[in-house]
Amino acid sequence: QVQLVESGGGLVQAGGSLRLSCAASGRTFSRYAMGWFRQAPGKEREFVAAISWSGSSTYYQDSVKGRFTISRDNAKNTVYLQMNTLKPEDTFVYYCAADTVFRAVVAGTSDYWGQGTQVTVSS
Repeated sequence: QVQLVESGGGLVQAGGSLRLSCAASGRTFSRYAMGWFRQAPGKEREFVAAISWSGSSTYYQDSVKGRFTISRDNAKNTVYLQMNTLKPEDTFVYYCAADTVFRAVVAGTSDYWGQGTQVTVSS
């Protein structure tokens, strides 16, 4: 079992930055690929970024490439999403996901999900 807790969301002006964190419980964090998704009310959850268990592979949605960076610290059981040059259209609830299979994280079929953290970007 893995429990995920996101933090770091908030209100920021367009062009600003935020760093989201996702803290995972359990001693096997390093075995899991991790990812970030986002969702607006009444809309489907969409993929943002994913990182392999070792951190050697990452994958991004096209709209965030060059602005967002996913990283992880296995010693701290934490995955991060650094978000720069934020736009109003980045306003969503952001969710952390974990799975032992990288492809499952990207596909949105992860076994484990956090509760989400709200990011609001004002214009």
